[in-house]
Amino acid sequence: MAFAEDIIIKPLMTEKCMNLQDNERKYTFRVSEDANKIQIRKAVEELFKVAVESVRIQRCLGKTVTRRIRRSRVTGRKPNWKKAIVTLKEGFEIDFFKDVM
Repeated sequence: MAFAEDIIIKPLMTEKCMNLQDNERKYTFRVSEDANKIQIRKAVEELFKVAVESVRIQRCLGKTVTRRIRRSRVTGRKPNWKKAIVTLKEGFEIDFFKDVM
């Protein structure tokens, strides 16, 4: 069994994710590649002391990158990653900015 800190890597703070948080109680996290929905649910409940209603998972492909080195081009890929969208039950919320300042 993995620790909750190993499953939840970081919260995603994009404009779309912030709108989901404000309007629909959905929080988006970057999670471990081998984590499943049950492990993600338990990790979020343990770390943030909230009740989770549902978990949705997306596998995101790494982007292709091209770099110029001397007189040639090198093409590679960034690593693949997994995203989890967690819906909280009514009355619960996560404040990521409570300890700022």
